[in-house]
Amino acid sequence: MKILVTGYKGQLGYDVVNEAEKRGIEAVGVDIDEMDITNAAQVEEVIKAGNYDAVVHCAAWTAVDKAEEPELLDVVRKVNAEGTKNIVDVCRELDIPVMYFSTDYVFDGQGDQPWMEDAPRDPLNVYGLTKAEGEEFVEAYPKHFIIRISWVFGNNGNNFIKTMLKLGSTRKDLTVVNDQIGSPTYTYDLARLVVDMIQTDKYGKYHATNQGICSWYDFAKEIFRQAGMDVNVAPVSSDAYPAKAKRPSNSRMNQTRLDENGFERLPSWQDALSRYLVEIGQNK
Repeated sequence: MKILVTGYKGQLGYDVVNEAEKRGIEAVGVDIDEMDITNAAQVEEVIKAGNYDAVVHCAAWTAVDKAEEPELLDVVRKVNAEGTKNIVDVCRELDIPVMYFSTDYVFDGQGDQPWMEDAPRDPLNVYGLTKAEGEEFVEAYPKHFIIRISWVFGNNGNNFIKTMLKLGSTRKDLTVVNDQIGSPTYTYDLARLVVDMIQTDKYGKYHATNQGICSWYDFAKEIFRQAGMDVNVAPVSSDAYPAKAKRPSNSRMNQTRLDENGFERLPSWQDALSRYLVEIGQNK
């Protein structure tokens, strides 16, 4: 099998390529320098030239707050929606599967129940809106996988864990919001599921995060506990950190479709955090 992985320089794309290669699957990683997904002609040329069996589409605009700047709406849409359409169009022509990564931000973020895979989309910010538009292009093609993830962390990029460790190295008192609830997603664990899934024809929408839920406050406390750092973390409401993009209070996601299709759920987020801290050399 040979797969093309977009967004190779990001946290997920990097891990997907590594996981595929460990299993003897040929994986070619590209980023904007090799294939600008907003350039339809270039997308067609690269995918057709590679004779791929599937495309794993990790590339996206993920700067959530910056996306709220009015002058950038068209740019964000061109990447997350139109860029995705460019990939889907070529996959449809070649009759090969496409896997697209989306987000809990396609929902309105309200309530306290886990979001079902087929819950109505009602994005609460520009990032969520453009990712939802991308979903619509993907699901119009039968041979698709849509995997929604949240609170992503991996070795190849910045994330909440790295931010907390950096802050905790210079400050002994921090405040972190405790009214946003969700599940962290370790890209190393997710990549293993991705490679399992892309080798099947069990198409459709899935939710995939590490198991268990927490608030950002809970997450921060566990980061410092496992890292052996003496940092006092106090809970605050989201109002204490006003941001351009509205954040969901409820990012819980139901994952029963993984079970129904015989896929193994990701380990607990606490276990994932422990292994990640070892990976980046921050375990106590």
